Amino acid sequence: MTPAHQHTPPHHGDSHGHRQSHNDSGQAEILDLDAEVLAEHIASITAWLPLKSEPHQIVDLGCGTGAGTFALLDRFPDAHLTAVDTSAGHLQLLREKACARGVQERVRTVHADLDTHHWPDFGTPDLVWASASMHHMAKPDRALTSVHDLLAPGGLFAVVELAGFPRFLPADAPENRPGLEERAHAATDSFHAEHVPHRGADWGPMLTAAGFTVVDERTITVNVEGERSEAIGRYAYGSLQRIRGVAAPALGPEDLAALDELLDTDSPNSLLRREDLAVRTERTVWAARRA
Repeated sequence: MTPAHQHTPPHHGDSHGHRQSHNDSGQAEILDLDAEVLAEHIASITAWLPLKSEPHQIVDLGCGTGAGTFALLDRFPDAHLTAVDTSAGHLQLLREKACARGVQERVRTVHADLDTHHWPDFGTPDLVWASASMHHMAKPDRALTSVHDLLAPGGLFAVVELAGFPRFLPADAPENRPGLEERAHAATDSFHAEHVPHRGADWGPMLTAAGFTVVDERTITVNVEGERSEAIGRYAYGSLQRIRGVAAPALGPEDLAALDELLDTDSPNSLLRREDLAVRTERTVWAARRA
């Protein structure tokens, strides 16, 4: 993961995938909030994986700051994991977390760009996990083939992708500009079409074309009520702050002013003060096996 989760620069999804962000610390915070808020959903995915036996070697492609990494280590206590990312800063944070959790002996980090022709030696894993990273690949068909060749025979590849970026506000919010959040997302559509063309793709046919057998697929509906959660408030704030950078040129002045009010930490209507936030999105998981 990581994970994002936004698909806008600077964006935590980039750090899940293959791109180095110029704002690692901001992305790291979003990744950590994503992991905290959606921990239950990530754990449910790891529990669902249709494995024939418990994996001993796992690779987490586009690991970010470790949301999937630590969920997998918790789920499979005998496994060792190779965490791969292009952000050296995120990998450093992941190593620090591994030490704090006492699992540093089970984690190896690899700094790598997954869009290169030749990947480093990741070993021969029996499980590869890619959460919110595959859609950032410049040539996903090549990356899928690389994963296929990497896996042990009978190994499983789990692709986790967001159906869309999370929504946080009720449809009738904010009071002065209802529907603002949807309009802000719509204002980023052209950016996404150009820069993240594989977002929302159906990975099933692409996995099959790469030689995998897709053994299962599921879509998970995420709806986490805020209940005055400080983490959800910060998650919403950081996310919409990044969306603003892309959406601003396409938003009308009244919408932009309303968005800026939500992002004004001194405003009584600040996202950090709202009690009506939730995290609403969908995640789809494809489980594919190497024959």
